[in-house]
This record gives sequence, C-alpha cells and structure tokens, in this order.
Amino acid sequence: MARDISRAGLLLAVLSLLGSIPGHAADGIPDYIASAIADPARPAQQVARDVDRKPGALLAFAGVKPGDRVADFMSGGAYFTRLFSRIVGKTGHVYAFLPEEQLKNCAPEETAGTRAVERDGGYANVSVLSGPVARFRAPEPLDLVWTSLNFHDLYDSFMGPADVGEVTQALFDALKPGGALLVIDHAAQAGSEVRDTETLHRIDPEVIIRRAQTAGFRLEARSDVLRNPRDTHQLRVFDAAIRGQTDQVILKFTKPLGATSAAACDAARDRRLRTRHAWL
Repeated sequence: MARDISRAGLLLAVLSLLGSIPGHAADGIPDYIASAIADPARPAQQVARDVDRKPGALLAFAGVKPGDRVADFMSGGAYFTRLFSRIVGKTGHVYAFLPEEQLKNCAPEETAGTRAVERDGGYANVSVLSGPVARFRAPEPLDLVWTSLNFHDLYDSFMGPADVGEVTQALFDALKPGGALLVIDHAAQAGSEVRDTETLHRIDPEVIIRRAQTAGFRLEARSDVLRNPRDTHQLRVFDAAIRGQTDQVILKFTKPLGATSAAACDAARDRRLRTRHAWL
C-alpha cells in the first residue's frame, strides 16, 4: 500500500511538472499543451530545460490552441517550435522565422534546432521562413506571434542593429485582428532602456511595451511565472550564477479587432488610385 501511494505521488509530481493531469486542465493548462510537452520526440536536452522555462504555464498564458497559425519569431533551437507543432496539430500551421542577419552573423549552432525540424518529416506542419528581420511576413494571417528571449537582440550590432519600429510594425501586420503577440525577455534595471542589450543581454520591459504600443498593439496582460526578485539585473544572462534563473518579463499584446494592417491600407490605396486613373 505504501509503495502504491509513493508511486501515485511520483506520478502526480511528474504530471504537475508537465502542467496537466489527463482529462483535466490543472492550473488552467489544457491537455493538448500537456501532451505536447510530454511528446517523446522532443530532444532530451530541451526536456531538461522545462523546469526553468515552464512551458505549460507560458503556452496556456499565450492561449495557443489546435488549429492556430503561429509564428515562432527568431526560433533558434526550435524549443517552442516543436511544442507549437504538436499543439496546433494537422489543422494548424507553424512558421519558424530565422532572420538573415542572425544566419549571417551567428554560429550555425544557434539555429541548428530549427534546421533539424525543417528536415524532420514528423513536423510537416512547420515551415521555416527567412528574410531581413524588419521584413518578416507570413503567407497567411496569424493567430499568434511568439518571440522568446530575442527582443533585446534587435538592438544589438549583429542584427544591424534592426529598425525596431519596422520590426514591431511587421509583427503587427502579420497578425489577424484579435491576434496576439507574446514577448518573453530578460529584464534589465528599470529605467535602463536599451543600455544593457549588447552587454548583459537584458532589456528594460518598458521599452518593449512602448515599441509595441507605437505599432498599434494593446497590452493585454502580464505574467509573473518567470519573475525572479533575487536577480539583481546586473549580471550577464550567461553568468553561471544566474543562467536559467534570470528575472524574465512576459508580456501579451493583442491587435485590436478593428485594426487594419499597413499592407491592407497600401492595397486599398492602390485600388483607389487605379479606379481614379481609370476615370481619367
């Protein structure tokens, strides 16, 4: 009896780590997310990161679901790309975006995970896209654009630095009205703006909010699931004393239902001009 109780306790602990108990939505985490996390095809080194990255809580907060069209912006090792693939299923699609600037200036190991998914027939609902970072496009309107630990990179020299205003506008235009942008990043000291993006790989969360709102996004919600008050914000995120335990900001933005993308406005303007020229 004691052995059975012990086994039951162990099972519950494992299921709690995954974020769900079969047939239930423990802590608000749906079964399709828990099933994706439990996928045996996931690389062992990525599974080992689940304790720190808390994918169940993050994905539930984002609201991703079967049938969605999702972009993993700067997908890197494809940690989340793999999870998205299993969650959206055969009726959905995932676009893993690798900026040309990153491919040109970073070691191949940084994007090897995405390339592995691209070659794996088990991820037929994943398309890998590449192009200039400020010209991100998807073949169809998206339900979710996701970027994890990458927004600060846009300000760094290896990315150009990028025109962040153009990038955030491109993300806005890629979403369908009502769609969501989910940004996760290492937090910097309040008021530091972009001072630490290149050196500590951190960013002041207020910069992300301001940039997103300028593009037309509405700040929908924040999550504290990866906050760490013990992080002084003074160490590089790769420092052994803090790596994997940095204070991270999680921001969910939405594109207003009545919003029109810049591309749609341009197309409408072109149609008006063509009509006027016909009358002339």
